[in-house]
Amino acid sequence: MVAERDLFLPKHPELEKIPNLHVIKALQSLKSRGYVEQNFAWRHYYWRLTNEGIQYLRDYLHLPAEIVPATLKKPTRPEGRPRPMQSRPEGPRGEGSRDAYRRAPSGMDKTGDAGAGSSTVEFRGGFGRGSKRPQ
Repeated sequence: MVAERDLFLPKHPELEKIPNLHVIKALQSLKSRGYVEQNFAWRHYYWRLTNEGIQYLRDYLHLPAEIVPATLKKPTRPEGRPRPMQSRPEGPRGEGSRDAYRRAPSGMDKTGDAGAGSSTVEFRGGFGRGSKRPQ
């Protein structure tokens, strides 16, 4: 159940004959008993039933145990025809494969171009506080 945090709204958007205030206060009462969990975000209350709340409503409304809330039912998927398994081509991969970028052309030194000591490091004085002026 969702309700906007507007106590003066004349009617609840889903339950059109009931004021929004009555919906909020009824669900706050159920929350204090532990029958619903409440979240609040962006000026809206969000409530969902706990297992104890489902049992309480079954007892209060004299419903059989076979009746389950729609949110707890698993949706049934229509039976589709099975898709055939597609075989992957065997053998060497082409130039566009993932491993192509890892392989260096022959005669190239990969380790000399990367890592510490591959280039000279220069430290030049910067601007701002703590540095001496050049003379």
